[in-house]
Amino acid sequence: MTAEELLTERHDAVLIVRLNRPGARNALNGALIDALGRMMAGAEDDPRVRAVVLTAAGDRVFCSGMDLHEFASGGPEISTDGMAGFTRLSRGELTVPVVGAANGTAVGGGLELLLGCDVIVAADTARFGLPEVKRGLYPAGGGTSIGTRIPLAVALEMTLTGDPIDARRAYELGLVNAVTPPDEVLDAALSLAGRIAANAPLGLAAVKELVRLTITDPGRAAKRNAELQKSVFSSEDAREGAIAFMEKRKPLWKGQ
Repeated sequence: MTAEELLTERHDAVLIVRLNRPGARNALNGALIDALGRMMAGAEDDPRVRAVVLTAAGDRVFCSGMDLHEFASGGPEISTDGMAGFTRLSRGELTVPVVGAANGTAVGGGLELLLGCDVIVAADTARFGLPEVKRGLYPAGGGTSIGTRIPLAVALEMTLTGDPIDARRAYELGLVNAVTPPDEVLDAALSLAGRIAANAPLGLAAVKELVRLTITDPGRAAKRNAELQKSVFSSEDAREGAIAFMEKRKPLWKGQ
């Protein structure tokens, strides 16, 4: 992979991360997975980054999933650090909020990437699917968790048939948060990311973890809620939030 196949750009406290393999339908090869995983881990550790927008080059395809040419020739080689960061992204485990900006169709691993995002803005031309069963595989990179985002019957239909749904249907099901014309996707995602980034980092990390955990493991969520309430409510940011409210000004968050 060349450096140009993963592009980044800063907009205030928002980091834009762009898949840039349009000639390969932004397919995920080992090098791109590695770079994306490392980039996301770095964003998580950077206090200047309060939100990430994940998008891709082109106006037709967000990501076509695994690079099957590489897979057929032996599979990708990915570093331990890169795979760890990519896995945390796919599982929605990054502490930094991630906004998906689906400029086009997302299938297979491309849809799995979006499932790792917290909120999603999609082009009205986009389609979403998990076609792995049509290739003798199954969506092992997080696609089987789609039932936590949409009704179980629809999740099973999508994974068992491998057939895609369009953007409007995805919005109706709650898979995506907003649908816009293709040329407005990034602006809409940046606007949403800016609204998120304006909030307290510790509170954002807590609600991101707890909302997801409440769906998958309510017992663990209750325990984590007790732990996080102690640390977040006693933080400097919690005090700053109260003072800023009383002084009728914007809070100055430190993430502490």
